[in-house]
Amino acid sequence: MRNSRQILALLIFMISAPVVFSQAAADCNIKYNLFKGDYKAKKYDAAFENWMWCMDNCPTLSVNIYKYGIKIAEHKLKTATVGQKASAADLVMRVYNQRLEHKFKNDNVAKIYDKIATFKASQGISEVEVYGWIEKAFKIDPTSVSPKNIYKYFDIILNKNKVNNPQIVFDTYDEVGEGVEIKREAYSKKIDAINAKDSLSISAKDKRNRKIYQQILTNLTIVETSLDAKLTEISTCENLIPLYKKYFDEKQNDGVWLKRAVSRMYNKECTDDPFYDTLVEAYVKADPSPNASVFYAGILMKNGETNKAMDYFKQAVDQESDSYKKAGYLLKVSQILSKKGRKSEARSYAYKALKNAPTMGKAYLIIAGMYASSANSCGTDVVSKRMVYVAALNKAIKAKSVDPSISRLANRYIRSYSKNLPSKKDLFAAAIDAGSTHRIGCWINETVRVQSKD
Repeated sequence: MRNSRQILALLIFMISAPVVFSQAAADCNIKYNLFKGDYKAKKYDAAFENWMWCMDNCPTLSVNIYKYGIKIAEHKLKTATVGQKASAADLVMRVYNQRLEHKFKNDNVAKIYDKIATFKASQGISEVEVYGWIEKAFKIDPTSVSPKNIYKYFDIILNKNKVNNPQIVFDTYDEVGEGVEIKREAYSKKIDAINAKDSLSISAKDKRNRKIYQQILTNLTIVETSLDAKLTEISTCENLIPLYKKYFDEKQNDGVWLKRAVSRMYNKECTDDPFYDTLVEAYVKADPSPNASVFYAGILMKNGETNKAMDYFKQAVDQESDSYKKAGYLLKVSQILSKKGRKSEARSYAYKALKNAPTMGKAYLIIAGMYASSANSCGTDVVSKRMVYVAALNKAIKAKSVDPSISRLANRYIRSYSKNLPSKKDLFAAAIDAGSTHRIGCWINETVRVQSKD
């Protein structure tokens, strides 16, 4: 009899269970759609109860429970009374932690950690804890760390290690820089894709996105500039050369370390020291890449092996298929040639870089700088010399136009060249009208519109 009752109970459960589960799933979908509707209407208070029900009863139904939910939780914190702030802050963290717990497909865990770091910082949590969250994000994917947190992360490491362990500082700087460059490449390509469209095909959404992408690039440039300024104190040739010599025997087959060492020595203009050549040669041997070929060509150029250097430049560019990376190599070639005084060739490579990456504004700044440095040699009198600055100014303005992220740098060029334009008095004395055209000869060989500085 007892067994019969147990069997009967089991049968009833088996029949009713699907109904219960089906009802639960239906309730989840109803509550989810209700809160989603209120959320999209920005009625966060109205959405709260149904959203919390989903958080409690069907946490794996959709990642939108967390994507939308964080906004609802933040609204709750923003509108909370003083006595409610702590529990509201806990709710925000619950959203992040529960999302991490359920491991949704395609979730960017590093980005979630980065957002937690930002939230913790806004709540006045200790720097140590904030650093811990940024570090977790950075170790998973540096490109997912926000510019503000990248700066914070590096600043903490710099202050802790700059005296006793500068190598850690440089390693972190390089990792940050590589992450920033990956982000820069991704957003530059997005902007180039929009700009490549016919003007009538660019939608309002394209324009909004372009503006967002350009702001991201600007933020990245600000971070790079700020980090460079912080590193200036310890990244002198006097410090770098003995540091890299100390580690060279251990690292001479490490392509990543060599790439970073060579790049820093190059950027800090430590290339006259014989040890720079040693580093480059080891880099080429450890990693015969296009990037290594460019640096090797640079030392060949320095040593007077011009033809061989040009072969290596060409080899480096031809090896690369990615247009943005190719543009980067072309830009570096342009810089090297410019420093060697081969201005016409340097300009040619700068334009080749722009052909591959039209928003690479630094290429225009290289040309602008070469034009300005040629004022005395490409002019025969006051006005013709100063008109060279007009050509330089035009390139600096163009750099800012195609790449707003370098506006601060471009503005310095613009201010400098604007001061060197001819005055109205100069134009009057030369019987030249403002607005007329003027042909600049020499290697520049460009026609510009006459303008004055006053």
